Amino acid sequence: MPETRVEVPEMVMLEILSKLPVKSLTRFRCVCKPWCSSFQTPHFITKHHQNNLHNNNLNLLLKRCQGNTRDDIYYFSQLSIEKGQNFSAQHNIHLPFFEDCWYAPVVSGPCNGLLCLHDADKVALWNPSTREFKTLPQSTVQRPPSVDSTSFDCFGIGFDSQSGDYKVVNFVSNCFEENEDEGLMGDWNDQVELYSLKTDSWKEISVPGVQPYGSPLFNNYVNGFYYWRAIGYSDDLILSFDMVNEKFSTLPLPEFGGSLAEYYLELLDFNGLLGAIVYPRGGTDKSFDLWVMNGSWTKQFSIESLLGVERPLGFWKNGELFLESSDHELVLFDPSTRELKNLGIHAYQEKMQIIAYVESLVPINGRSELKELIIRRPAGDTSN
Repeated sequence: MPETRVEVPEMVMLEILSKLPVKSLTRFRCVCKPWCSSFQTPHFITKHHQNNLHNNNLNLLLKRCQGNTRDDIYYFSQLSIEKGQNFSAQHNIHLPFFEDCWYAPVVSGPCNGLLCLHDADKVALWNPSTREFKTLPQSTVQRPPSVDSTSFDCFGIGFDSQSGDYKVVNFVSNCFEENEDEGLMGDWNDQVELYSLKTDSWKEISVPGVQPYGSPLFNNYVNGFYYWRAIGYSDDLILSFDMVNEKFSTLPLPEFGGSLAEYYLELLDFNGLLGAIVYPRGGTDKSFDLWVMNGSWTKQFSIESLLGVERPLGFWKNGELFLESSDHELVLFDPSTRELKNLGIHAYQEKMQIIAYVESLVPINGRSELKELIIRRPAGDTSN
């Protein structure tokens, strides 16, 4: 009896493939040229990312440092998300590009699976799923004459849905030192630069008139906008940047009943809306209030009276909250049971950062981790 051969329509096959992890798709590039080409089309890249978002397929990176001196180096740990593995570290990832920096690197994002890493004038994009890394070019924006020093302060990453471009915002401060002999007083001025991945270049844009500050603890990119805490002329507020029209705007902080002298306020993406988590600076009995902006600020929920924790690090799939304990361990709080589980991962005080991202095939026109000498080793490797 002759064999029956069933032809699967190409669209059906690509629909199936779009549900697979990046690791599998990387292997399947070698199966046939049409598949390899299809995986690089904007339609397939978008479909693959949307499937991961719909299924809440999150991955976890932990930025950490095992010491508290100038010689200690920051690195990332890929945490297991498999049930029963207690978020154990699978691989440790070292980025040589940032190893000579003090607080390196500050992480902005993720944005569609991409991370922006930065320290001073060193800036890079990283897709940890495809293992592609891109060092951004030095800015060609002109500095004012006679400037004594330049600092690179706050960054932000986002996606322009109209042009299909990824952009990075950079706030620059130019300092003019005091010179008594010439009768000059100390002063500074600000510039804002915008990087485009499509053109691989920077340009200068208008300064917003308020001063952003702080490094993001959570992801501050939400649906085409990047957000920073900022200082206005007389009060604290939130600064936003629209990636499409490249304009800044401001909005008020939630009225949480206290001051920023008494409370920390961290911005975050909460289910596609701008959120703010507020918690006290002092005391051993911590409470955490989550506020959400949806036309106006509303308090979403409160977590009351948690002992032995210092600060929040990020939410997980079912509303669990990663926290740093008073002993500087990574712990997970389940609000439904109020159970606080120690995950057995230690880092020095305020050196941990959780990055939850969805896998993505978005290309960044960079180089492979191998060519960038980025090292991935099993977490149990003693040579790490």
